[in-house]
Amino acid sequence: MAGLITKETDRSVDNFINNISNESKQKDSRIILDLMKETIQKEPKVWGNHMDPDFLIGFDKYTYQRKGSKEEFEWFKVGFAPRKTKITVYLPYDIGKEEELLAKLGKCKWGRGCLYINKLADIDLETLRKLIKKSL
Repeated sequence: MAGLITKETDRSVDNFINNISNESKQKDSRIILDLMKETIQKEPKVWGNHMDPDFLIGFDKYTYQRKGSKEEFEWFKVGFAPRKTKITVYLPYDIGKEEELLAKLGKCKWGRGCLYINKLADIDLETLRKLIKKSL
């Protein structure tokens, strides 16, 4: 099996955010970017590939092997993607176990390692910061 096609790029994070057409998504993306930079203390990178227009912003990276494979892959530790309908926040653990924090977070949906946020006004940013810290 070939490696993941989503890779760290040299694209500018600022240019990526500046090109978000939805003004409120652009503003929310800047707020999340600043919150993550402050919390993680690392510089972000744009991740993606030339065939997929859905780039995302990731912080730090790690190498892993898929079960049953000898091939190594790189992925970011924490990140987010400003999608058309929602902002997806990627955290590398099962956030569903964080019942107390999720109850305080506000209006959003979540999966095993993702939060799906309509707009930042719907959530508590300090609770999001706590979830990000726990993921590190």
